[in-house]
Amino acid sequence: MPRSVAPSGPIRRGVVALLLSCTLLVTTAACGGDDAQSASGSATASTTAEQQKLAKTRFVANAGLAAGATYQWIVKPYRAGKFKKGADGQKFALVKAGLAGAFAYNRLKAAVNNAKGDEHLSKAVAPLTAGIDKLKDLGTKLRKGEASEADVGTFEDVITNVKDAGASAGAVVTDKVPSTSQLGG
Repeated sequence: MPRSVAPSGPIRRGVVALLLSCTLLVTTAACGGDDAQSASGSATASTTAEQQKLAKTRFVANAGLAAGATYQWIVKPYRAGKFKKGADGQKFALVKAGLAGAFAYNRLKAAVNNAKGDEHLSKAVAPLTAGIDKLKDLGTKLRKGEASEADVGTFEDVITNVKDAGASAGAVVTDKVPSTSQLGG
């Protein structure tokens, strides 16, 4: 009678990575919309001034989360060598970077949508949409360990440009590091 054999360590880690990747895909699809309601509660603005203020507040919140996630889980680990083959905790760092990349892309898209509610912010952010769109597949590259220094630099450049655009329109963005649970869903 054949006996069943439990999967070995590398296979088990591969299965865990596959499950985390599937979770990433499901949560990224579920987070597709603008997070405007959760950022401001269910408040409704009745005047243009209130709408513009809420647009800036939402922009700052979403761009700050994207900046914090990018720095904490992509730029900082990359510079520390956590993504290099054989590095201690490499797989976990890559999975977190992939989640952070998808999260940052999602929050930047929401920030662009928020910026449309303010005339000055909208004009400042409009030229950045092409750069933000380039980030779409970088989360997957990070998770697979295929990201280069140029890819990490692209994330940094887009975040810097969004921060500069916000500041020029009176919406100063500061990094806000999301929790690990926020990255996953």
